[in-house]
Amino acid sequence: MRKSIIISIFLGILMVSSGALTKALTPTKKIADQQERIDLEIMIPTEFGDWRVDKSIIPLQVDAETQAMLDKIYNQTLSRTYVNSIGERIMLSVAYGGDQSDNLAVHKPEVCYYAQGFEIMKTYADELLTQYGKLPIKRLLAVKGYRNEPITYWVTVGNKAVLPGIDEKLQQLKYGLTGDVPDGMLVRVSSIDSDKDKAYQLQTIFIQDLLSAVSTNERIRLIGTFGV
Repeated sequence: MRKSIIISIFLGILMVSSGALTKALTPTKKIADQQERIDLEIMIPTEFGDWRVDKSIIPLQVDAETQAMLDKIYNQTLSRTYVNSIGERIMLSVAYGGDQSDNLAVHKPEVCYYAQGFEIMKTYADELLTQYGKLPIKRLLAVKGYRNEPITYWVTVGNKAVLPGIDEKLQQLKYGLTGDVPDGMLVRVSSIDSDKDKAYQLQTIFIQDLLSAVSTNERIRLIGTFGV
């Protein structure tokens, strides 16, 4: 009897201490509140390099349920279609969230496209060589009927671009241990093309042109910093 009481008391102490530790380690200070506010409409230029916004194209709209989820995750979203001088088109989608802790993870294209009825194929991690460093990216192919959409995307958590998955979780944990809640961004570039290799090459050019067109601070918000 006495032994069971002692065990109960010990378990109670563990539960209380575990709750206190969890509370102590729960990040509360938002990095977004300490930085200049982002305005994606201003931040992303409508013209750069050989690209300009194609105003004749209406961005593909997601269903109401998916949009409601995105509104919970992100503070701002931006969708545009760009065209170059020879008629090649690139779709750009940028989503920014002020809270990218583990409680509010970014909404990945694999999930978003699947919810829209696409079949997700040929998903793999890669690195995109930019003028500023190697950007960790994911590439995938979304297929729906005759529509083949090669996609390149990346995720930032705080001041660093990370591969979705383990690297992303580790970056979130890194911030959590300091008591900070990281902001984050998901940048997606895609095009309609049956030749995925050609599409990825064009997307790489588009991304490099975009990064060259924005200011240093804006570029850091888009792709983070390297070597940290």
